[in-house]
Amino acid sequence: MQQTIKADKGWRIWWQLTRPHTLTAAFAPVFLGTMIALTYGNIHFPLFFAMLTASILIQMATNMFNEYYDFKRGLDTEQSIGIGGAIVRNGVKPKTVLNLALLLYGISVLIGLYICFETSWLLAVIGIISMLIGYLYTGGPYPIAYTPFGELVSGVVMGMLLILIAFYIQTGTVTTDAVMLSIPSMLLVAAIMMANNIRDLEGDKKSGRKTLAILVGRSNAITILMLFFLISYIWIILLVVFGQVTVWALLVLLSVPKPAKAIAVFRKNLLPLQVMPAMKETAVTNTVFGLLLAIGILLGYIF
Repeated sequence: MQQTIKADKGWRIWWQLTRPHTLTAAFAPVFLGTMIALTYGNIHFPLFFAMLTASILIQMATNMFNEYYDFKRGLDTEQSIGIGGAIVRNGVKPKTVLNLALLLYGISVLIGLYICFETSWLLAVIGIISMLIGYLYTGGPYPIAYTPFGELVSGVVMGMLLILIAFYIQTGTVTTDAVMLSIPSMLLVAAIMMANNIRDLEGDKKSGRKTLAILVGRSNAITILMLFFLISYIWIILLVVFGQVTVWALLVLLSVPKPAKAIAVFRKNLLPLQVMPAMKETAVTNTVFGLLLAIGILLGYIF
């Protein structure tokens, strides 16, 4: 019985190390990009699943690099709030975390080679740059996550770029429509990072980070987060008004309660543990918004 409990706990430690709530930032854009591509022709499902798997593996690896370098820089302690800290709280060896991240990168490279072989080797260059950014987000001498550009970089790479790559491998091109439909995803992925930085604002100050949340202050950071949400919804409404997408795209409005709750929690609470529900709602917003938009595009295509 005791061995079963230990095994279950061990499984949970490794699962938490991937930071599963962030993996939606890899899934939703790939699915959305593929649904946009469907309106241009048939879907190549092996490429879709390859792209989805590679994206999730890269996101997992990026999270593990984050875990490793936060520990090396002394940012993670046993008192840290959040699901990070597998090294300091659960006794996972730092080298094991780093090696696992590199292994996941290696597997994603092999998958990427298949995608390039089936489509274009230009994607190899884009993939290498994306992986490098994933590493430099918390690794290297000047981590991107410690600067005011974390939201921008994560939004462009994990939001917009993933959609456009998923679209490209199916169609062999990138269109204005695809770019326009990728804007909300870029903003919502940036929102996940902003929510994280709002939660960790005081701790990040002490560690010397210069995140956007620190530079503008907590209240303004929450306002920026709210603008990320608002612009995403208004953007889709405008695309419907101007006939770029069908009225089915307005299904995204069903997700409005999620960001509304996130903002309310951030406005009401200050302590990191108290705002964890806002973190969850922000991540869920990205997933549900992307899925609803993809379903809306699919329904518009069918009907």
